[in-house]
Amino acid sequence: MLDPKKIKRIAINTGGGDAPGLNAVIRAATLAAIERGWEVYGIRHGYRGLLDTRELIPLTRETVRGITHLGGTILGTANKGNPFEYPIQTPEGVRLTDISDKVVENFRAKQLDALICIGGDGSMRLAQKFIKKGIPIVGVPKTIDNDLSGTVTTFGFDTAVSTATDAIDKVHSTAEAHERVMVVEVMGRYAGWIALASGVAGTADVILMPEIPFDLEKVCEKVMQRERAGRTFSIVVVAEGATPKGGQLMVRGPKEAGREVLLGGIGQYVADEITRRTGKETRSLVLGHLQRGGGPTTFDRLIALRFGAAAVRTLAEGQVDVMVVLDPPTVRTIPLASAIERMRAVPLDSDTVLTARALGINLGD
Repeated sequence: MLDPKKIKRIAINTGGGDAPGLNAVIRAATLAAIERGWEVYGIRHGYRGLLDTRELIPLTRETVRGITHLGGTILGTANKGNPFEYPIQTPEGVRLTDISDKVVENFRAKQLDALICIGGDGSMRLAQKFIKKGIPIVGVPKTIDNDLSGTVTTFGFDTAVSTATDAIDKVHSTAEAHERVMVVEVMGRYAGWIALASGVAGTADVILMPEIPFDLEKVCEKVMQRERAGRTFSIVVVAEGATPKGGQLMVRGPKEAGREVLLGGIGQYVADEITRRTGKETRSLVLGHLQRGGGPTTFDRLIALRFGAAAVRTLAEGQVDVMVVLDPPTVRTIPLASAIERMRAVPLDSDTVLTARALGINLGD
């Protein structure tokens, strides 16, 4: 527990991949803290602002004015440079070094009382390590992948799905005009939430997710079934982390020091295999970072604002080492450690999966 009467100065950081709604959280948390008479500081670029404290910036009413609808983050973010495995260039090459004590030292030197950490599973894992080093933290779940446990949804997911669905809608017309198969690769890391939601909403014919290793023969069978029925085009949505039965995860080169491996390539692989096995002209489209960009949807704005205000309210109640989560109709807290115990994958008996099957969408099995 944290004595809320002793709180005078808090910090906010944003880590990992950016997501629409980050600025809304920053604004809500800043204003809610100022209302309580607290000073608020933004840590730029994840934890990097605590390595070079010149990047620790004051957040005021003026700083956060008019940012709710903006994409990105005014604090910047980072998905590499883990302070516990920080890449240091040496004559012998890159060496991973634990510099987390320097982060803690600077946090205390700046007389910060608590940290609001906004991020996904990687950021929350770092937060849990800093909790063990004595930094009081409240987490806010952010990821377009929607793969954090304990919350019904994360902000950024709805916007990413809306962007992906819009793209799928658009490729329908060109696929039908050219009588092609269009393969759309979407983000999601090791979970299929974006692929499933956008694929169902965008009336895809095939959806391939990490949760179901796919059989290419079944995929091609669906394409040819449509062909025989006079539907001479097909839409295939594939999550970047999907794998064929007996196959491996596809990555874009070797893992770099201090960052997550970059996934990619599965869309082109599926497209090539469909062409080879069916003779159908097939094209692939990788949506990539388009899904992270732009302003948040109304849903994501509202959830982000609620999360930001709830994080400050949680500190004011003396709670730390927790993460705020959406448990409709309320926002509540769970132990931060429980949010990272396991990845939140798509349940195969979920209503959306059952809906997909009922609509005749092939899930690769």
